[in-house]
Amino acid sequence: MSFPLLTAMAALPAIGAIATAAVPAARRTAAKWLALLFSLATLALAITVLVRFDPDGDRYQLTESHAWIAEFGVRYELGVDGIAVALIALTALLMPFIILAGWHDADPLETGSRRWRPTQGFFALILAVEAMVILSFEATDVFLFYIFFEAMLIPMYFLIGGFGDRAHEHGEKVAATQRSYAAVKFLLYNLVGGLIMLAAVIGLYVVAGNFSLQEIAEARANGTLDMATNTERWLFLGFFFAFAVKAPLWPLHTWLPNAMGEATAPVAVLITAVVDKVGTFAMLRFCLQLFPEASKWATPAILVLALISIIYGALLAVGQRDIKRLVAYASISHFGFIIMGIFAMTSQGQSGATLYMVNHGISTAALMLVAGFLISRRGSRLIADYGGVQKVAPVLAGTFLIGSLATLSLPGLAPFVSEFLVLVGTFTRYPVIGIIATFGIVLAALYTLVLYQRTMTGPVKAEVSAMPDLRVRELVVVAPLVALLIFLGVYPKPLTDIVNPAVKQTMSDVQKKDPQPEVEAAK
Repeated sequence: MSFPLLTAMAALPAIGAIATAAVPAARRTAAKWLALLFSLATLALAITVLVRFDPDGDRYQLTESHAWIAEFGVRYELGVDGIAVALIALTALLMPFIILAGWHDADPLETGSRRWRPTQGFFALILAVEAMVILSFEATDVFLFYIFFEAMLIPMYFLIGGFGDRAHEHGEKVAATQRSYAAVKFLLYNLVGGLIMLAAVIGLYVVAGNFSLQEIAEARANGTLDMATNTERWLFLGFFFAFAVKAPLWPLHTWLPNAMGEATAPVAVLITAVVDKVGTFAMLRFCLQLFPEASKWATPAILVLALISIIYGALLAVGQRDIKRLVAYASISHFGFIIMGIFAMTSQGQSGATLYMVNHGISTAALMLVAGFLISRRGSRLIADYGGVQKVAPVLAGTFLIGSLATLSLPGLAPFVSEFLVLVGTFTRYPVIGIIATFGIVLAALYTLVLYQRTMTGPVKAEVSAMPDLRVRELVVVAPLVALLIFLGVYPKPLTDIVNPAVKQTMSDVQKKDPQPEVEAAK
């Protein structure tokens, strides 16, 4: 029996969460280092999976299958395709940076104060989220996926409500109230989506007789499982609704600005760069593979919703006064591009969407974490409270600029390749949607460059005149992310080689072929 690499990769952060939580309260620094050690060990396993994965091999590799609840056909089944491998690598990569960036976020609220934050709990919750996200990417049993898809809400609820941002213009009491509101809203929205999905999961079992993604998809492909049209559409909607909440897709997005605004910067990155990717990933893995005909039926409506998300999110980002909420609305716009690429039903669009998930995670992490360092120095999230930062902290301003330029998909940085493929893939099948979506790029340039101008340029405000530049720990966080943005922007081939074969198989699931060009290329 081969070593259960996928189980080990998910179990390691789970064990780390338990070990970190068990560290005595007086040993806060030891808890931090222990959490960092477990995140690095998980990254090492993720790299092993990446190396062992063969893009031209079987669709699902490193598979594991064990009986679990035999009476109901539930199995412990794991397996990864190219899309899952890419997103697991993203998750494992970002976790050490999230932990390092949040090194002091759970320290005592005031020097000498008895009001302690449970430091061990903060880092244990982060590791718990990592374990559940990785298992969500690995699960090929629908019921197993559902359990961890929902379970990750619990640690996220406590991270948002219990460890919120300290920078608030109305004081700690109001901040605590708003954190609680944001956490409850996050939980309720996602719980409602999850309950609707549970009904669909049960319905799928009634129709198919088991929860195995591979068995159901194979039965659908060879015609031994024939769902009635209305049944397939209702089941699809149940799954898609839950994923659209998590994604988040307009009009189910309103929890995200509250959650990201009130969370610490590292937790905000955890939300939008890691947890939300489970929603878009699940659209590719479950919606398209289990319900191909319903996916094609719903495509026009979903593309319209994605287009609204792109323009709506960008417009609201333009008008934001709060730095973190601006990044949140920008993320809503970016998720619109991802969903548009998925449902464009072209290989370019789906490849671009998968690359976008990875590249958006890296670019948002870079921008939000630098923004968090900036906010921690000034003690304010308001854009108007800054000015002239580049003159007193040039390295901070420079990394903030690179993160901003990546957010607007500047050529040469990683998100550009993704956005270009999404737009090309959409335009070839839905030209009107593709043309309108390009206005999102124009708006992205507006809100990111205005943000940089108002915070980093101009006269130096008195409140930022003594602002220190990035420290060594902060540079260790930011520098690798910036390097990745440049590397994948110039040479995305390592990522596309992993992703493209899986995308071709997804296109085969929905029985779609790329549109033929109207004019043949010159020979």
